[in-house]
Amino acid sequence: MKIIDSHFHVWRQADLPWLSGPMQPRIFGPYEAIRRDYPMAEYLGDTAGTGVEKAVYVQANWPVDKACDEVSWLQQVACETGWPQAVVAYADMTVEDARPALDSLARFSLVRGIRQQFHWHENPLYRFAPTPDLCLDLHVQRNIGYLADYDFSFDLQVFAGQMAAAATLADACPEVGFVLQHAGMLEDLSENGRAQWRASLSELAARPNVSAKLSGFGTFIHRNDAGHVAWLVEETVALFGAERCLWGSNFPIEKLWTDYPALLQAHLQATAGLSETQRTDIFSGTASRIYRI
Repeated sequence: MKIIDSHFHVWRQADLPWLSGPMQPRIFGPYEAIRRDYPMAEYLGDTAGTGVEKAVYVQANWPVDKACDEVSWLQQVACETGWPQAVVAYADMTVEDARPALDSLARFSLVRGIRQQFHWHENPLYRFAPTPDLCLDLHVQRNIGYLADYDFSFDLQVFAGQMAAAATLADACPEVGFVLQHAGMLEDLSENGRAQWRASLSELAARPNVSAKLSGFGTFIHRNDAGHVAWLVEETVALFGAERCLWGSNFPIEKLWTDYPALLQAHLQATAGLSETQRTDIFSGTASRIYRI
């Protein structure tokens, strides 16, 4: 089966304050093991023999004024190695007008979309955005709407409690394709937490311009749990349909607790009951359409 990894990172530690500076609390727990360079050669070694043919790099939180430097470096890496085949870059959607930044990013042939992390949580350890309601900000809505002019998608990262506002954002930008990161980052595994996540996810699934990324499922449990993966895959595919779901490894974050073949195998097992067409959508077709690779 052809496989596209729709969510991975490579990095140089010196470029990333959260890796090179003082330790910062992260939602994926202690991360000493990845406080180092993670070059493309290591990623390709991790994926060797798995069937992964293409991959989409997602911005890794370089300093916000170095978004073009990040993509420029990746273009050079791609020239040297042939990987990645697409890039989701960073741009600040909260400014008055994001088009100058988008114009700069559009000069790079690998850029296919933008990610700015909007996730906010009552638990400060899970908090990234300064406020919970950026999806309702009129500047944000207008700037994300501009992405359609560049044929860029938007990788949307929110928690369940923010999904109603995210649905409003999707409605405000009907010509933009949204990709929900990590299927909405389920962090409350209680019965009530799962019910809230499912109900909120259904609101986003009702928007035809939103897809869901099956990735990052070890983020809050800090392990590769086949049962957990299977439950999340089943619930998400039931709401979005396989044609709006895409798989991503979230490497090297998930390398903190598993290896690449085991992670991929858990997702392959989770989809074993689906048709070949559905599995093709999840593991290559959807990503190929969204990121144009």
